[in-house]
Amino acid sequence: MTDITTPPARPPISTRRAWAATITLSMSLLVITMDMTILNIALPTMSRELQPSGEQLLWIVDVYSLVLAGLLVASSAVADRWGRKRLLLTGYTIFALASLLVLFADSPGAVIAIRAMLGIGGAMIMPTTLSLIRTIFTDTKQRAMALALWSAIAGLGAAIGPLVGGVLLENLSWHSAFLVNVPLMVLAIIAGVLLLPESVSDKPGAWDWPTIGLSFSGMIALMWSIKKFGKESSLAVPSAWVVFAFAVIALTVFVRRSLRQDDPMLDVGLFRSRPFTGGIAGALGSMFAMAAALLLLAQWLQSVEGSSPISTGVKLIPLALAAAGASLVAPKLASMIGPRAVLAGAIGLSGLGMVVIYLIPGELTYASIVIALCLVGAGIGSLAVGSVLIMSGSPEHRAGNAAAMEETSYEVGSVLGVAILGSVASVMYRADLDSSGELAKLPGELAGPARESIGAAVDIANVAGLPDVAEAAGEAFTGSMQVTSLIGGLIMLGVALTVWFVVPRGTTLDPDAGHG
Repeated sequence: MTDITTPPARPPISTRRAWAATITLSMSLLVITMDMTILNIALPTMSRELQPSGEQLLWIVDVYSLVLAGLLVASSAVADRWGRKRLLLTGYTIFALASLLVLFADSPGAVIAIRAMLGIGGAMIMPTTLSLIRTIFTDTKQRAMALALWSAIAGLGAAIGPLVGGVLLENLSWHSAFLVNVPLMVLAIIAGVLLLPESVSDKPGAWDWPTIGLSFSGMIALMWSIKKFGKESSLAVPSAWVVFAFAVIALTVFVRRSLRQDDPMLDVGLFRSRPFTGGIAGALGSMFAMAAALLLLAQWLQSVEGSSPISTGVKLIPLALAAAGASLVAPKLASMIGPRAVLAGAIGLSGLGMVVIYLIPGELTYASIVIALCLVGAGIGSLAVGSVLIMSGSPEHRAGNAAAMEETSYEVGSVLGVAILGSVASVMYRADLDSSGELAKLPGELAGPARESIGAAVDIANVAGLPDVAEAAGEAFTGSMQVTSLIGGLIMLGVALTVWFVVPRGTTLDPDAGHG
């Protein structure tokens, strides 16, 4: 086995190069966030061509996050030893190659495999960008500005993604939603080689294969069991309970093992810092509450509201621009009134926006949800304050650990949200559609796909010349989306209260100022 040695430490880099490196790191994040939003736009087209089952559709969405979350501990440990720049460039390369392989994808299984490979690359990229910013900037104010820029460009990617995806899907096949990553990642590799400094931890945790095995297997088992419960629409699934029990045991042993070790690969002891814990809680809870609702909204715009892919991208711009703008304003506001008030208030604002979608009277239209989109976007952008609390509240030699935990919270929250709240929405959609009685007008072999997804239902109804079926499916999906948004909004309000009570009064963005 190749010996992973620690290169000699390098002197601090110039301010100009530090900001150039930050822009490079942020632009690579833009590619990844753009790719995720393009996928949301491409899903209906992909579903029509590949005809995935409801479970396969969930896996296409979730497998990226699942693999990424499972590998974050290992990738951050490798980066600490081998070099964060080296691992980042490797991740760029894997991401580009996986995107290129879509040329050979002709089945849902192939797309799921490609998304898993993208997850491997993402696991090398996402936390490494954060840990590099943490180590490049020693000044807390500059670091806060850099992390705000990082978050703002992520919001910009969310704005550009739907537009790029819409243009591509209007003129090319769904494969282009993946292929667009290739030239962008090639540019990221070139810029990374020229601009990024190498960075390693001077005190990396001990390499521990059992820790990696426990975290990865536990995460996969947890996701699979939750998906199984959702697919069966019942908790009476013995096989899922067995796998769920394994997940709980594996993850419990993983945490206990990390706590007992003097020099753990993943320092769970970081949670002793209340600001750190508050930032993680905000990220995890927010993504859990929002992921399914935003995914359902993208599908609603196309399949129910009748927007084209490019029109859908345009209609999602208010959310993304609000997020980008809020991420730049939030750190300055936090320095004035405190990060606790900004983070908790922003999450609460997003929650109110999601509740508004449920409370809108009469028929739901795009015009009636624009304000809600802006409120949700502002809350998403303000999570940049949470990133500052997480990264600044951890010692520099644990930057990889902190970044891995932050990204894990985002990804696991997203996966759990889509799996649990997405399953709730699917159950409600099927139940409402069944109760309408319109499915009886379809042949048996077509009724099944119509029950699985709104896109299939609308396409089948249009081909069969049965507008009543399409209308019933649209009403059922709209109702399920609104209730899911309400549930997510209430969860967000609970998360806001949690952050308010967990983060101590008097907390600042400067860890040297001291917290309670």
